[in-house]
Amino acid sequence: MSARSTHAPFIAAVGLSARMLAQSAHRAGFNVAALDIFGDRDTRCLAPLWFDISGGGLSIDRQRLFDALERTARLPRMLGFVVGSGLEPMMPELCSASRLPRFIGNGAAPTAAVREPRRFFALLDRLGIAHPEVAFTPPANNTGWLVKHANGCGGTHIEVLSQSDPSTVGDAYFQRRAPGRSMSALFIAARGKARVIGFAEQLSMATGHWPYLHAGSIGPIDLPRELKNKITESIEVIAAETRLVGLNSIDFLLDGERFEVLEINARPSSTMTLYESASPDAWPRGLLACHVDACIDGRLPSAASPVTKKSGQRVLFAPYAFTVSQAFSQACFTDPACHDVPHPGTRIGVGEPVCTLVVTQTSESAVRDELDRRETLLLQRIETCSEDADVVTPFSV
Repeated sequence: MSARSTHAPFIAAVGLSARMLAQSAHRAGFNVAALDIFGDRDTRCLAPLWFDISGGGLSIDRQRLFDALERTARLPRMLGFVVGSGLEPMMPELCSASRLPRFIGNGAAPTAAVREPRRFFALLDRLGIAHPEVAFTPPANNTGWLVKHANGCGGTHIEVLSQSDPSTVGDAYFQRRAPGRSMSALFIAARGKARVIGFAEQLSMATGHWPYLHAGSIGPIDLPRELKNKITESIEVIAAETRLVGLNSIDFLLDGERFEVLEINARPSSTMTLYESASPDAWPRGLLACHVDACIDGRLPSAASPVTKKSGQRVLFAPYAFTVSQAFSQACFTDPACHDVPHPGTRIGVGEPVCTLVVTQTSESAVRDELDRRETLLLQRIETCSEDADVVTPFSV
């Protein structure tokens, strides 16, 4: 796909996977430069420029990242860059480095206010916002505790403490396990105010030493009005205290009428796909355009009309190692439910992400059923279309 217009500004979309941000930016009419580690087929169609920032495996190489950003800074009408997941350890440097495009998002101060555990949980305590018990030294009894790394993402930063050596956790913190449904709220902030876009259920899976590997989400989820108002009030006061800007998300546990805050992601969340898919008319320019408006102009979007549909997304992980064939890649590329489509010849290891399924239905249950159906079809496609499926130790869920 060619550039939208020779006169449209450029946005650089940066992350482990840039497809979601590139898709929203493309919808807003921007030209897109994508910087990620996959270079998937749909990403490359949305972005006329792609830069490989892979550091091997599922990691980002710092030097490649900064070199690529410096190159994008020289593009005509470069508006700035937006980050997704995977950049957390580099955020202080990204916010202050010279020769880069303008960073469109939270600066170092608001990011630290919500990402540094000691500061964030002290803030919640001062504001009277509930959260699971936390500690900054290993508890005497490991039972029922998790160890979390503040700069991680996607659930790979969470381990069961009983399975970890407390002497090797570095700057991690400890959080007691708590009951509840894993939820998130996407919100957009500007000038000390915040507007909630919607609520979603977070899908996770246990594998290896990761008990909560992120596997997708479903939303928007309908919550009772009083509960929704309480969560919204908490988001508003946190945003006012920390001066967050743009798209952010808050993760929390919902146990009946009680909620406990887990963390805030001070960047656009993958759940933005849910709201753009379930209600495209409510966000005609896409949510990334709202993020840019909030960060650069301090402007919040107007209230959206009620959403009648539900969307879900699920990451499919490889059950065994295989090489992507032309047939498999093309079948996924022409399937409207498949996103993050790998190129032919890509080698995918056991347990690594294959692609992301996104569906829209009229109810939560219908979304779950459709995701299950699509996943079954995709697994069958792997069996029948892969070139050299190596049946090794299966990826256990």
